[in-house]
Amino acid sequence: MIERSLTHIAASLAAGEISSQELTRAYLDRIARLNPELKAFITVDAEGAMAQAASADATRAAGQAGPLTGVPIAHKDLFCTEGLLTTCGSKMLENFVSPYDATVVSRLKAAGTVILGKTNCDEFAMGSTNESSYFGATRNPWDVSRVPGGSSGGSAAAVAARLAPAVTGTDTGGSIRQPASLCGVTGLKPTYGAVSRWGMIAYASSLDQGGPFAQSAEDCALMLNAFAGFDEKDSTSAQRETEDYLRELRRAPADPARPLAGVRLGVPKEYFGEGLAEDVRSAIEAAIVELEKLGAVRVEVSLPKTELAIPAYYVIAPAEASSNLSRFDGVRYGHRAAQYRDLMEMYCKSRAEGFGREVQRRIMVGTYVLSHGYYDAYYIKALQLRRLIADDFQAALSQCDVLLGPAAPTVAWKLGAMADDPVQMYLADIYTVSVNLAGLPALSVPCGFGEGGMPVGLQMIGNYFDEARMLAIAHRFQQATDWHTRSPSL
Repeated sequence: MIERSLTHIAASLAAGEISSQELTRAYLDRIARLNPELKAFITVDAEGAMAQAASADATRAAGQAGPLTGVPIAHKDLFCTEGLLTTCGSKMLENFVSPYDATVVSRLKAAGTVILGKTNCDEFAMGSTNESSYFGATRNPWDVSRVPGGSSGGSAAAVAARLAPAVTGTDTGGSIRQPASLCGVTGLKPTYGAVSRWGMIAYASSLDQGGPFAQSAEDCALMLNAFAGFDEKDSTSAQRETEDYLRELRRAPADPARPLAGVRLGVPKEYFGEGLAEDVRSAIEAAIVELEKLGAVRVEVSLPKTELAIPAYYVIAPAEASSNLSRFDGVRYGHRAAQYRDLMEMYCKSRAEGFGREVQRRIMVGTYVLSHGYYDAYYIKALQLRRLIADDFQAALSQCDVLLGPAAPTVAWKLGAMADDPVQMYLADIYTVSVNLAGLPALSVPCGFGEGGMPVGLQMIGNYFDEARMLAIAHRFQQATDWHTRSPSL
């Protein structure tokens, strides 16, 4: 049963083929066996999960079940979860137990899901490898000597290893799509504002967005239906009518042999230049050919400012991080140094001890670009460039329905390979950060394997609030291929 997708598991629960308690116990047993090596979870709540599963079974017996009632899931350890540790992968919040639920968590609880625990992540979501976590690096289930990607590496690894059928993640510059690609699962970053950020501990407030990991596009749509939508507690939440993200993918095509007839696939030439590994290029090209067989038409487009996205992102994101993380000062909550002489020393020692190297690096960069004399030269220029990048996307999307390309320039690399070269790690986000700067929706779907038998992900980028159509295109691709059903031997 644990090899089955979220959609199939939900159907099996509805049909009475298995109980939530039986299913939850199966996942907990698998987590107990595999997590010591993979480190996909920081916290496992076995007792709480079984209690929730029993409640879900009772709800179903009473005829009050919804589509996700009794389905075990997990949350990235960046979402506040009442009564459970919410650490952000940091020593700073090592012992923090949240007194409330993030909106994403509360909505999934209301949908009847069972929370298995909290997944590992780069410290405060800062990283592309999941190696900056205070609790140890997560390992890629396809090859435990390699990284799973980041920052949501624990979430991606948990789905790939079948430790949970679906897990939440967050995406600030590719932190859902890049690990989804490296771990061979489907990961969706919705339009900025489509999912509430309330209770999701901030890295960069104008870039962060929560989204789901699962086996398939259909699974991600099912999850998104449960937790997307307007939230009055989040000032950045978009006030729109409630959507059914399953509507397009469950609509019967006019021509079953060519379900994507008339769909225009924009292929940016900048995504296939220098820096893209040949094994990744081959898998992406093969995926585009498969989509063309389904009736889609390839359209060559351009995103001329792609190479400027990394410098713009690594000015804006650290600047916002520097501001957001100023609240962790050892006074109200979080780590406090054991010994200090005065208030200033307490601030300094608490932050120096509580934050890891990568977080400290980004705080310093952010403080620098916001300082007097550099604000106009760096931060304002980056914001101007952000607008131009968004304009490039609109020009390209006026010629097509979705944009296609790689989610990451290579397959997963070895643990420690970029430990001494943070710039090289930042460049691993070259195909993803521009989407966050523009606030667009995007997802990564498995499309093949490259060097070392490691997964490759195809990135699809849609227009604002066009998730339903993007998910439908991904669904047609997954109906014609089986890449998303493959899992590592564990």
